[in-house]
Amino acid sequence: MVKHGKQYLESVKTIEHDKIYSPNEAMNLAKETAKAKFDETVELHLRTSSDPRHADQLIRGVALLPHGLGKEIRVLVFATGEAANAARQAGADYVGDDDLVEKIEGGWLDFDVAIATPDLMGKIGRLGRVLGRRGLMPNPRTGTVVQAQDFARAVQEAKQGRVEFRLDRTAIIHVAIGKVSFDTEQLLENMSSLLDTVMRARPSAVKGQFIKTAYLTTTMGPSIKLDVARISTMSN
Repeated sequence: MVKHGKQYLESVKTIEHDKIYSPNEAMNLAKETAKAKFDETVELHLRTSSDPRHADQLIRGVALLPHGLGKEIRVLVFATGEAANAARQAGADYVGDDDLVEKIEGGWLDFDVAIATPDLMGKIGRLGRVLGRRGLMPNPRTGTVVQAQDFARAVQEAKQGRVEFRLDRTAIIHVAIGKVSFDTEQLLENMSSLLDTVMRARPSAVKGQFIKTAYLTTTMGPSIKLDVARISTMSN
């Protein structure tokens, strides 16, 4: 059984566990109950009615948060020649080819997003076991395999605060939406943007109510149950 600290237990007392909170109430409460000495991450957890056992009900996508995630995003680009020059001009932190592949094989992973040109995917494929586990493998479905002319947009989006989301084996989507230090309005706008993207990613095979339950939490704080009907209207 997990043992919680004194601050966590104090925070739990401020939450009515039989109450379903509006987005605004929940966000203010999450900020209030975040007691850690560091800037905690605010997270949204959505239980869906998708069945992850069926390929046509899997959910995966990328959302752009208008206020970012509150941290500097380090972007790596696999490219050569003119494409590499375009990536550098776009503001990528690391640009290379075989040198980066070798460095990553040696254990280096000091970056947050990896982007690649389509022609290099064959070479990068052998990094799949390393990058795939960490969600860093370039993928066309998440907009990280792009042509050189699209590097400016791809790098800018990555720097701005793009978050990838996917359905886990228990049909839940877990996503960070910002930091406790953000204003409540900024966090609500980030959450709205995320929800809009998730709702648009709803598989056509899923019938009935899509989001069954939703909880807001912080890195070290207790969970707060959200009003699903209210958050659903945020995505409209």
